[in-house]
Amino acid sequence: MFRDQNILLGVTGSIAAYKSVDIARRLVENGAHVKVVMTEAACRFITPYIFEAVTGNQVYTDLFKDPFSHINLAREAHLFIVAPATANTINKFSCGIADNLLSNLWLAYEGPIVVAPAMNFRMYRKPVVKKHIRDLRQSGVQFVGPVTGSLACGEEGEGRMVEAAEVVEAAVSALSKKDLTGQNILITAGPTVEPIDPVRYISNRSSGKMGYAVAKAAYRRGAEVTLVSGPSSQQPPAGVSFIKVERASEMAAEVFKHFNKATSVIMAAAVADYMPSDAAKVKLRKEDEISLKLKKNTDILSELGKKKGHKVLVGFAAESGKDVKSATGKLKEKNLDLIILNDISRKDAGFDVDTNVITIINNKGNIAEYPVMKKIEVADIILDRMLEISAKT
Repeated sequence: MFRDQNILLGVTGSIAAYKSVDIARRLVENGAHVKVVMTEAACRFITPYIFEAVTGNQVYTDLFKDPFSHINLAREAHLFIVAPATANTINKFSCGIADNLLSNLWLAYEGPIVVAPAMNFRMYRKPVVKKHIRDLRQSGVQFVGPVTGSLACGEEGEGRMVEAAEVVEAAVSALSKKDLTGQNILITAGPTVEPIDPVRYISNRSSGKMGYAVAKAAYRRGAEVTLVSGPSSQQPPAGVSFIKVERASEMAAEVFKHFNKATSVIMAAAVADYMPSDAAKVKLRKEDEISLKLKKNTDILSELGKKKGHKVLVGFAAESGKDVKSATGKLKEKNLDLIILNDISRKDAGFDVDTNVITIINNKGNIAEYPVMKKIEVADIILDRMLEISAKT
């Protein structure tokens, strides 16, 4: 993820500094070379030796120990993260004040920046702090958080630093190519559920992992993303517009609602083909003999294919085996640009696993096969193929 990337991690004087240790650990585990710069106040909350143990590198705290450290560190870095960032440090950054190593480094560094604020909610809502955050955003700084939650003082409010995983995800996004900037991508994910009675329903085994991975990858690459998802245990990716649905009819309504503004649509959801024609309004007794009469749900992908125009339309074909003929038939029948054939009979592919094995077929009949990969890697390949088609339309 961060192989051969030099990342600076700035740590300021907040109780949330303990989270920065986890950030440093995650960055290192994913291949980054991490160097930590701490303010004097940060050293009162956590010792530099912890960061040295986690990163294997010297921790920098003193501007005058090496008068050129702020220049050398800035020149070598690919990304600068400040987490936690106190109100004091944010205000300094915005005003260009350079009175310690970290603030001098801020002025010397040229590249992507991620800032994770941490402060009491009263400080965060102060107009001067809001102004400086707004100014920094406009200059290109990427902020992540803060969130509402328990604060060190025992109060509740907005000002709590986000967790380490969110900072790392923001770092991935900051370093990702932005070749999807200007694209508006509508993505579906997960299963749909169709009620039999208020307790029982019919559904399928889709976990939503593939669709969520595509949404995450698209956002990283600069797209505006709308994710419509059926029931899933997956965490919605940060930054995407997330819409939760249950039934196929609800998913259809949301997809049709957002279709016009989309430049591309990726239908990764496993939409139920059928629904009970007459769901019971009260719980059916287990002693009763139940006979289900089913009726077809709207074929969302087929309906989109009829009116897609210049939009790029991508579908999935979950097959028990590598049935290229069946997948190609679906591609033509539904007027798709791409179809992703997924062999669900394999243990390393299909539902509820973190890897996938896919075959991509385009509307020219070209077939490309791929080996076992993580779903986030598969997502990038799908987006690459989608982008190639989009560039030609």
